[in-house]
Amino acid sequence: MALLTKYRNIWRLGGKRSFFSRKKFSLGTCNLVEPGNVSPERSVPDHIVKPDYYHVLNSPKRSEGWPEIKDEVQIQGMRESCKLAANVLKKACAITKVGISTDDIDVFVHDEIVKANAYPSPLRYLGFPKSVCTSVNNVACHGIPDDRKLMDGDIINIDITVYYNGFHGDCSRTVLVGNVDERGRFLVQSTEESLNESILLCGPGQALCVIGKSISLFAKSKKLNVMPAFVGHGIGSYFHGPPDVLHFHNNYPGTMRTGMTFTIEPILTLGDVDAEILDDGWTAVSVDNARSAQFEHTILITEGGCEVLTLPD
Repeated sequence: MALLTKYRNIWRLGGKRSFFSRKKFSLGTCNLVEPGNVSPERSVPDHIVKPDYYHVLNSPKRSEGWPEIKDEVQIQGMRESCKLAANVLKKACAITKVGISTDDIDVFVHDEIVKANAYPSPLRYLGFPKSVCTSVNNVACHGIPDDRKLMDGDIINIDITVYYNGFHGDCSRTVLVGNVDERGRFLVQSTEESLNESILLCGPGQALCVIGKSISLFAKSKKLNVMPAFVGHGIGSYFHGPPDVLHFHNNYPGTMRTGMTFTIEPILTLGDVDAEILDDGWTAVSVDNARSAQFEHTILITEGGCEVLTLPD
């Protein structure tokens, strides 16, 4: 759920644009998504340990300074939270099909996380009203679950973060719903491949910017574009912190060090790179109505390379 500071002035909150009547581009079939009705906030039992932002109305501050180098106890905590997030995501993807609503997905995810004695990290973070982000078709990211039912041919990103035993674990994947057209399938497959290719470059001493260079080169080879405003981030006892992980070609300073944990979460699009945020303050949609896809893992830098923490059982 990270937005690069450099690009924040591009996305301005204002009147909701009427993008639903704009013509579709020749980018394959796409059911344009209109925000629906959002159900009330779901409760979290008292015994669940909650992050600080659950109890305060003001926005949590992003952790600043140098990237945290975690010790063995912290690393084990991250492994447990990330494994839980990955397993919940796997189950959520399995139930995603034509006819269920994104709110149904939120109910399922919320219940699975709470059942594991964990907290759904998105809930109340900067005012986000739900326990998972569900981004369909032309919604690039941060979609709020509502009563819209998934349609044949949709693609949907399900982004899950859990707060468990004091640590956040974060992952997402894009799911094909029913019979997705060839361009949509190509987009989803290519986005996952771009993430996997970038992970292969991670290890101690590597420049952080190799991630963005790898993803942008891969996207260019597939004639796709990277949406630059949405970044990976450091993660641990805090939801978001340093380093910023840029997914486009850059020379941003910073070096990977053993014990660092961060997310890589590229968004690739069939269209232009521009997006804007709707009145709800969260839902980021493509300006040209093009579809995008996203995949995300939380990574640990190890002495011998890296470990993908968000692999399910």
